[in-house]
Amino acid sequence: MTEPDEQHHDELRFDTLPNRLTLLRIAFVPLVIGLLFIEKPTWDLIAALCFGVAAITDWFDGYFARKRKVVTVYGKLLDPLADKFLVVCSLIMLQYLGSIPPVVVMLLICRELGITGLRALASAEGVIIAASGGGKWKTVSQMIAIPFIMVKQGIFGIPLYPTGQVLLYVSLAMSLWSAKDYVIDFFKAVREQRKHKSHERKLARQARLATRAARLAEKAMRKPKFPPAQHP
Repeated sequence: MTEPDEQHHDELRFDTLPNRLTLLRIAFVPLVIGLLFIEKPTWDLIAALCFGVAAITDWFDGYFARKRKVVTVYGKLLDPLADKFLVVCSLIMLQYLGSIPPVVVMLLICRELGITGLRALASAEGVIIAASGGGKWKTVSQMIAIPFIMVKQGIFGIPLYPTGQVLLYVSLAMSLWSAKDYVIDFFKAVREQRKHKSHERKLARQARLATRAARLAEKAMRKPKFPPAQHP
């Protein structure tokens, strides 16, 4: 059975399945942080599992939005914000617990703020900067690293914490490297956009001049070529 979202798509509609999943991911943020505050191995494991579930919803909301063609304005705003809420809050909490060096958290958060500001500036210029390949892999490595770091005691004898630390540094390297790609793509896209706008203005100016010349020529054609004969 087809949902109303699929039958009559409205970009300003809020109540869609992808948006519900995004809100669910946001709701997981205080739950994960609250569980980590308990500072017990069992609750740390539950927090890591909750983080994993929240991270998986990121894939599902994008999948359903594309499959059902229900991409909305709210989704475009909330989806990236939900990811940042989940990752940034978890990083700060893990740093508070002494599981992550403060410098790593600072660099990752500053990178996210910088790219967010860059995208906002690009949007004001009429340019859309798509996520780079490095940026996507950065997100994947972070989504795996963070829950691994939460489980310091490991599970079934598997040392998840050191693996998470390695993945976190890998994600940091990817973050800084992909930031370079975003900056290069931004200036390249803005340069092309302004060149295109300049060309359009030039064509519009030429069209106005051609229209004006045509009107003057038409006006000149309507005038009599010889003055009327004067009678004594």
